[in-house]
Amino acid sequence: MLNAEISRRREDAIARGVGMQTQIYAARAENSEVWDVEGKRYIDFASGIAVVNTGHRHPKVIAAVENQLKAFTHTCHQVLPYENYVRLAERLNAATPGDFAKKTVFVTTGAEATENAVKVARAYTGRSAVIAFSGGFHGRTFMGMSMTGKVAPYKKDFGAMMPDVYHVPFPIELHGGSSAASLEALNKLFKSDLDPSRVAAIIFEPVQGEGGFYSAPAEFVKALRALCDEHGIVLIADEIQTGFARTGNLFAMEATGVAPDITTMAKGLAGGLPLAALTGRADIMDAAGPGGLGGTYGGPPVGIAAAHAVLDVIEEEDLCNRAIQLGSRLKQKLDELRAKTPEVVDVRGLGFMVAAEFNVAGTSEPSPDFTNKVRAEALKRGLVLLTCGIFGNVIRFLAPVTIEDDVFAEALEILEASIAAAREKGDA
Repeated sequence: MLNAEISRRREDAIARGVGMQTQIYAARAENSEVWDVEGKRYIDFASGIAVVNTGHRHPKVIAAVENQLKAFTHTCHQVLPYENYVRLAERLNAATPGDFAKKTVFVTTGAEATENAVKVARAYTGRSAVIAFSGGFHGRTFMGMSMTGKVAPYKKDFGAMMPDVYHVPFPIELHGGSSAASLEALNKLFKSDLDPSRVAAIIFEPVQGEGGFYSAPAEFVKALRALCDEHGIVLIADEIQTGFARTGNLFAMEATGVAPDITTMAKGLAGGLPLAALTGRADIMDAAGPGGLGGTYGGPPVGIAAAHAVLDVIEEEDLCNRAIQLGSRLKQKLDELRAKTPEVVDVRGLGFMVAAEFNVAGTSEPSPDFTNKVRAEALKRGLVLLTCGIFGNVIRFLAPVTIEDDVFAEALEILEASIAAAREKGDA
């Protein structure tokens, strides 16, 4: 079977709106490596978009899934509950930032987690307005799209968004922004369009994912916390892409010293199985009445079992420190390449959530063309990379935190060769 054959079938069978960054069809995977249907090997620097932080098919995750499959696969927790759901909630209540009583709800996807966080905030405050940030990504449901701070491709062609959702600029110094400017934009919003007493929640990513891996400065997060406390607003940290050892902490908010009222999670939580959660202050989480939260597949037994194994692996293999070490090595390599590659204008990231941004050489003009050339050259050489950013000029590096040292070194060599090849094609 050939990739091209499956791709032709896909065009007839799958809706055009499901975008794809490659035409490589996976056949099997192990830790940081994937083999396609033609038998070609790839080093995976995507991790299913920060999902398999513990690697493809980690033995402990596989064993946990197999054991759960032998017991039962589904009962619906709202009908016949199961203990491992309760125990995972206890673990997340203890692990998420904040020294206060917490409660958890399990759902299936990240979009569901952000949707339910807004529902909970609205129920708790009796208010409706939500504030989000430009460049943020919070899902493809209507509320998720509405909170997302990027039109194409997420909002384009889908009509009117949900009401009472407002956006302010995210503090990106590279693009002329600052914490002070973003806070001033919030104050102007409160003076011109929105009474803060109507705001239920402010939602943000501690490190923007799809938006380009820009970190929220600690002073900005602390100012948001103070603003929410002043006006009785629920602060929601969207940790869907940043969670579970990716940034060098279990959660990125730990680096800011600030505890949100609600933390949303998904992606890396269950090592490749669909599971999402929201954990927050107990009094806030209890605002919704019985039946107001949940879903048929919310907190599936197999996903819950996998998540327990993921948390065990992160602790036993010290993956938070591993993320810091790998990220440091990656940024060192990228800085070396930056010194001889004028297209590289920024290297940044927390832990192993690292990005490089590309402009037209010698200018401040974003270069999605050069960025895609690097990605394509890497793919030809067997390295899977993802692009992101408002201008499409950022490559994000999201290899499993369990990647082997020799495979990691090989990937860095491919990356260097790919950037050189992209430059040669640009000069041709």
